[in-house]
Amino acid sequence: MVCALLHDIGDTLGTFNHPDVAATLLQPFVSEENHWMVKHHGIFQGYFFFHHLGMDRDLRDHFKAHPCYERTAEFCALYDNPAFDPHGETLPISEFEPMVRRVFARPRNGVYKAAMDTNQAAR
Repeated sequence: MVCALLHDIGDTLGTFNHPDVAATLLQPFVSEENHWMVKHHGIFQGYFFFHHLGMDRDLRDHFKAHPCYERTAEFCALYDNPAFDPHGETLPISEFEPMVRRVFARPRNGVYKAAMDTNQAAR
């Protein structure tokens, strides 16, 4: 759910590479599978609109053999694409705040994880 909330966070900073921006921000806090999904969601979301721009809507199929292909296709179909529906159901951001705080409270990987683990063990 946190990936769904934040996968487009890079839109204002890097319009043409927003998935990379979002993936970089989320990488220390999410699983490798979710990181890959966020990083590639732009190509997968293209399935729903690339053909309107004269692009190949099946560009995502270059990743067909990747273990995260189905996960990313499902993510776009269930969360990313429906977000463009102006009549879609929405909830207030406060509903998701505890979830976001939990995910960002502690890195799962990255340069600071070892220091946090050491500090936690010392307490």
